[in-house]
Amino acid sequence: MTKTQAYEAILRHHALLGERMEERVRAVRQAVDQVPLGQDGHHYEPAVAELVAFLGDEILPHASAEEQTIYPTAAAQEGLTEVVDQMIGEHKRLLSLTEDLASATSGFAAAGMSDEIAELFVAHVGRENDVLLPPLVADDGVDLAGLLSQMHDLTEASHDAEQTEQAEDEFSALRLEEDLLSVFLQAADDLARVGEGDRACELAAAAWRKLRGVRPDLAVRVTAALHRLARQSTSVAVTFRNAADGTGAEGQLDVRTLAPAKRHEMIFAAFDGLGAGGAFVLVNDHDPKPLFYQFEAEHPGTFSWDYLESGPRTWRIRIGRIEAGSFR
Repeated sequence: MTKTQAYEAILRHHALLGERMEERVRAVRQAVDQVPLGQDGHHYEPAVAELVAFLGDEILPHASAEEQTIYPTAAAQEGLTEVVDQMIGEHKRLLSLTEDLASATSGFAAAGMSDEIAELFVAHVGRENDVLLPPLVADDGVDLAGLLSQMHDLTEASHDAEQTEQAEDEFSALRLEEDLLSVFLQAADDLARVGEGDRACELAAAAWRKLRGVRPDLAVRVTAALHRLARQSTSVAVTFRNAADGTGAEGQLDVRTLAPAKRHEMIFAAFDGLGAGGAFVLVNDHDPKPLFYQFEAEHPGTFSWDYLESGPRTWRIRIGRIEAGSFR
């Protein structure tokens, strides 16, 4: 890349940044203008967030890269020291306005700061294009293409650092969820040990319901804990029916040959397929007491649970769907 090509590439990039800036500032203005006179809603906030993200992801890293490459070279040119100082000051002002915009408490204030940011950027880029860069192009001792390459590397490094930081934050959030669950399960164990096993199971089942869609790995941990806690609970109604009542027209779901991780999934799928008044007989190789608490959390008031056989090697439970609020 020649020096002239590097200069033209910088001008094109500045023009592109200006267009993208104006697009986002215009979106803020339009969002604020939609609010009736004398009122101030919050529907402008997504547009403000988009502008702040653009400034943080594109404009400010670009400014930082300029201060480490082009600006020191320009400051060495005769007559440009004060111009460079002014432009660094404008970068600081841009950062300050971005921080203020991110915490704007009204649409009117957000629109005003957005307009000021746009005006500052236009004036700043114009000064860089017309005053700062031409002397560098004219100086045979300046490698403008090399400076542009350095800027690109610094900007990419900034983006990589942001992505790494974001990944680390996400990992930390996941670890925090795991640590909080450990504390929660320890508290449930303590609750069960002082005679509140039923309540411990109810709370664990509620946690399982919250986690099963977003953190299935943690939901599995809760299911395992439920099996432990259920041994210390007493609230499952062990209502026995005549064995003949659970056979015949009703289907039988034997999960004894399935992997434990698949059993609850299949049982809930079978229940979801029932119409009102329908039922099936669950056959298991242990008392599925933890499942009862999960049904309580997932389908409160809409299921029946009746033991047909209770061990010692086989358990058979009739699980039915009832109308909400009906006597079970």
